[in-house]
Amino acid sequence: MDWNDDMHSNLYAFPRGIERSAPGQKNPLTWTAKYGSVITASYEIASTDGMNEKGVAAALLYLAESQYGVSEGKPILPISMWAQYVLDNFGTVAEAVSALRQEPFRIGICEAPNGRAASLHLAISDPTGDSAIFEYIDGQLTIHHGKQYRVMTNSPVFDQQLALNAYWQRIGGMTFMPGTISAADRFVRTSFFIDAVPKKVDPRYITAVPGQSFHNQALASTLGVVRAIGVPLGIASPTEPNISATIWRTMSDQTNMVYYFDSATSPSVFWVDLKKIKFDAGQPIRKLLAAGGAIYGGEVTDKFVESPGFAFAPAIS
Repeated sequence: MDWNDDMHSNLYAFPRGIERSAPGQKNPLTWTAKYGSVITASYEIASTDGMNEKGVAAALLYLAESQYGVSEGKPILPISMWAQYVLDNFGTVAEAVSALRQEPFRIGICEAPNGRAASLHLAISDPTGDSAIFEYIDGQLTIHHGKQYRVMTNSPVFDQQLALNAYWQRIGGMTFMPGTISAADRFVRTSFFIDAVPKKVDPRYITAVPGQSFHNQALASTLGVVRAIGVPLGIASPTEPNISATIWRTMSDQTNMVYYFDSATSPSVFWVDLKKIKFDAGQPIRKLLAAGGAIYGGEVTDKFVESPGFAFAPAIS
């Protein structure tokens, strides 16, 4: 997550059975959460990243080119709730794609506390490796669905990112790669790195814990990739909020159901084991305070405390 100021991000554990309704709308979208989830909230007004108890992960990122269109008569879903809607309702990417392709709602733009409109696109994935990218371009929903779609950054739109990446693939990452902090360059580098990292246990890094060697190496490789394409804290463009410092990173281990959080202002990674959370309907919402310089290390499920949750930002258009 790159942004030009502090999003005051905290983590929440939501149980099943929560009744949701889009705030401030004459024709709001309403639903009841089928699945529990652990999410990262931004500004205490939006779920921007997270994983549900079925291993479906969702992430919102800035896309300046987004145009959501106007669909009269459809209920409005504020973009602050888009990722949460997916985590609440779907157990696989295929289910989500099938449902969202029908466009049962219209996305409503929300405004961040810094006055910027939240212009976003959505990436989702599941434990099978299936993934999908959702973008609204010129008012039309575009879905890229399949295991081959493994990287999403920011601008330009996804079709153009794929074309740019194809060009650099012909050159070869071991020869030369673009190195700026632009989203297009970072898309290329991420695509190269995730193909280059080992896909089996490297004997140089075997651990003493039986069965953990591949798991640990996969996590280390993934974190290395995500950190390698981050932007150092303090760098920002005043006119392009998507070209900003990296303020946090997450990793979703969808096989072992562990959600990792890596803050740019904390010296260590911490994680949440979703298997330790009671997601039964009627359980309280729980919160982990990560904003304000809070520092954790290791597994933190027992650090969550009961919370009333937060109010999702309403749509402004």
